[in-house]
Amino acid sequence: MEKIPLTKPGFTKLDAELKQLKSVERPAVIRAIAEAREHGDLSENAEYHAAREQQSHIEGRIKELESIIGLADVIDVARLSGAVKFGATVKLVDCDTDEEKTYQLVGEAEADIEAGLLNIKSPLARALIGKDEGDVAEVKTPGGVRDFEILSIRYT
Repeated sequence: MEKIPLTKPGFTKLDAELKQLKSVERPAVIRAIAEAREHGDLSENAEYHAAREQQSHIEGRIKELESIIGLADVIDVARLSGAVKFGATVKLVDCDTDEEKTYQLVGEAEADIEAGLLNIKSPLARALIGKDEGDVAEVKTPGGVRDFEILSIRYT
């Protein structure tokens, strides 16, 4: 399988979530299932079915996190410099609206657009790769082509 690029903070966050799921949430849902079983007939026991559904969700997320962490390629972003690449924190301005935004280019597993963590595979990130400060990146969006000027690039 292909390695999954992660920043150090991204790896730490996913690892902490995995530990939380295994040490806190999994035991809690097992207790909830046992409690619900004590209430008798399982066919009409909503608490039991809800707990089983939650258990399924937790187990699925644990498997997903174990897979990601097992394939993780943790990249020390502070050692990087130069043009935009994985791990760069890029300050942009939309050439049409003059709206400024700042994003860090990260792997798919840690992407969160609301937190400013942009998936490296997104159209915007792909347009930024290899560009330097002052360059304009042209991004094809469903609403048409948009231009973004790169104001700064940081690796921290």
